[in-house]
Amino acid sequence: MMSRLPRVGIPCDYRVLGHHPFHMAGDKYITALRDGAGLLPLLIPVLTPALPPADILSSVDALFFTGSLSNVSPSRYGGPGPRDGTLQDEARDATTLALLPAAIEAGVPVFCVCRGFQELNVAMGGTLHQHVEEVAGFSDHRAAHGAPLAVQYGPAHTMRVVPGGVLSHLLDEQEFFVNSLHSQGIERLAPPLRPEAVAPDGLIEAVSLPTAKAFLLGVQWHPEWLWAENPVSRAIYAAFGAAARTFSQTRNA
Repeated sequence: MMSRLPRVGIPCDYRVLGHHPFHMAGDKYITALRDGAGLLPLLIPVLTPALPPADILSSVDALFFTGSLSNVSPSRYGGPGPRDGTLQDEARDATTLALLPAAIEAGVPVFCVCRGFQELNVAMGGTLHQHVEEVAGFSDHRAAHGAPLAVQYGPAHTMRVVPGGVLSHLLDEQEFFVNSLHSQGIERLAPPLRPEAVAPDGLIEAVSLPTAKAFLLGVQWHPEWLWAENPVSRAIYAAFGAAARTFSQTRNA
């Protein structure tokens, strides 16, 4: 009898399209998890009230937190109110910011990208710059507005791996190029987290948790984009998939 694929839960974005609300996640994330990590992707609706973390964790072997056009609400970390026109997603915040600490405590493998990276920092007690490009000393990390996707997701700057962490043990390359499509970024790193990689301007763009019971990594860039052509992305997704399989086997045993 073949064993089932480990299940990775993906908290959705909450969007209103036309007159109807939807719970949705991008194809690029779902496909990379299926093909790059070898997992069965399952979408988690961000209902109101939010699903209890325990109910979600009982049904998945790993969690993946996607990027999004929306920002984490600054009310969640004591920041100033967002500018007019800034997309918020309070329903997603309510689900993810409770789910992340619960997953970490339960030893469930966790991988966070872009907004998910920012959610991880906020959930663990950190704060965010809402407009990194306006902070003295930092570069503009946004993608060219209106440019083709190949340009927006093209190599933007180098990333330097911090020795002694998850990435330094996982990757052959200790410096590599990444894409860059964000305005928010880490202001104060959450005390339990450690830097994993840093941009040339000093912005922390990858983090881990030294006390994590299983795989836990957050990255600001988008490793799902053309993941199969990128050795760094392939290594990260393979490690995440292996962690999910180990968790599944241990729990089922």
